[in-house]
Amino acid sequence: MIPFTKMHGAGNDYIYIDNRENLVKNPNELAIKLSNRNFGIGGDGIILILNSKKADFKMRIFNADGSEAEMCGNGIRCFSKFVYDQKLTDKKILTIETLAGIMTLNLNIKNNLVSTVIVDMGEPILLRDQIPMIGETGTVINEDLSLDDGTTFQITTVSMGNPHAVIFVEDVANFPVSKYGPMIENHNLFPNRTNVEFVEIIDRNKVIQRTWERGSGETLACGTGASAVTVAAILNKLTERKITVELKGGELSTEWKIDDNHLYLDGPATTVFQGKIDLVKL
Repeated sequence: MIPFTKMHGAGNDYIYIDNRENLVKNPNELAIKLSNRNFGIGGDGIILILNSKKADFKMRIFNADGSEAEMCGNGIRCFSKFVYDQKLTDKKILTIETLAGIMTLNLNIKNNLVSTVIVDMGEPILLRDQIPMIGETGTVINEDLSLDDGTTFQITTVSMGNPHAVIFVEDVANFPVSKYGPMIENHNLFPNRTNVEFVEIIDRNKVIQRTWERGSGETLACGTGASAVTVAAILNKLTERKITVELKGGELSTEWKIDDNHLYLDGPATTVFQGKIDLVKL
């Protein structure tokens, strides 16, 4: 029996497992089974807590389809809540190793528990070959992307350690995300596939975002996506540098600072429930 904790950040939910003793041997397969909302625990994937030689802890993320993700803004906030609330650390400023690099997090503590977390998401990656995206080098800002059905979208691409294609639309609530999300995610221009954000600009301080998340489908929130959306909106001169991002699962605050070129993400981290899972019976 392996203990787990179900957590979410603005509705982006993951199953957290303390794997510092290497209890999980097959994380790809386990993510598929546990993420199933009918026959498993249910979630957008699993997140493993590991020891690190470079930082306070190491985080590994596996999407609902079993693929491994580089980074998750909502997931890492809940990760920090897990290690603090479970008394694995007493630090209020944490460093966490991810496939996207080492992230620094500032924890807001209330009643001896983490309530919100500010994540230093680092510098956005804008060069096409580093996102990665096939084609001539340079940035991709409001560039045409043609689909097999004849539809063309204008995309802005950003990597926050993982790839994002951002598309601005007029009525995001009624936009067919489930139709176009997978078509863009698997477009041959993206060798590692891509996350896709569909965004409606409300004003210069607020946007509404829906995300088709690579490997998980549409999710209620995406922290790296909100970060990428902020960068894309600024590059297209649509918003200020500090904005509120409204998602189906709640709101996140983001700021792309001029002084250090880093993107900062602020939002909640919530524990839903805890339990134990018998891996043999899965």
